[in-house]
Amino acid sequence: MRNADRDNLARYAEANRKLAAPNAKNPRVVFLGDSITDFWRLNEYFPDRDFVNRGISAQISGQMLGRMKQDVLDLHPEAVVILAGTNDLARQIPLTAIENNYLMMADLLSAYKIKVIFASVLPVSDYHKDQNPAYEMTKDRPPLFISALNEWLTRLCEQRGYTYLNYYSAMIDSAGRMQADLSDDGLHPNPKGYRIMAPVALEAIHKTIAPPKPAAVAPAKPVKRKTTSN
Repeated sequence: MRNADRDNLARYAEANRKLAAPNAKNPRVVFLGDSITDFWRLNEYFPDRDFVNRGISAQISGQMLGRMKQDVLDLHPEAVVILAGTNDLARQIPLTAIENNYLMMADLLSAYKIKVIFASVLPVSDYHKDQNPAYEMTKDRPPLFISALNEWLTRLCEQRGYTYLNYYSAMIDSAGRMQADLSDDGLHPNPKGYRIMAPVALEAIHKTIAPPKPAAVAPAKPVKRKTTSN
């Protein structure tokens, strides 16, 4: 039977319907991405923040572009963090095609006055391939291609005034690979990897939009003391 929703466009349909309207005091940020975003439990790393996870495993940038309306625009965020590209490289999609998808997403977001935060593609490694041959990640995701895409993203952000979220530099080792202890398969961050990513993401978000406004605290009322006469 043919899959009527091959690109998973309806994955978050119910969650989107139930999502409350954004609160200006706690700016909404949508995280759009693939499995690296999908597996990230944002509420654990960013409690009390209106950070909405719209990651879908195995997706490429073109599929993210296809669900931009329902999973980003209709949610009215102040900013969106886009982490894409690694699956495009694994499918040997040309860099120019990936770049065009980034540009189309950026143009669409800018038209809706949503701030753009482009995350770097994460490094990969082969350090765990002895456990499983499928964990040889650099073959399908060549580090040189990852570097080239990240360099292009950096230039794009500089030219257009977008924010570049640099996970790559925080997670790479001296050999140009993902640090072995940050991933159990050489591709997806483990809890330690996400702990590295969280403050980097938060810094980029606060650079892009104002942090939440603290709740007003009413001044304490003076305590009336009873006077006693001797």
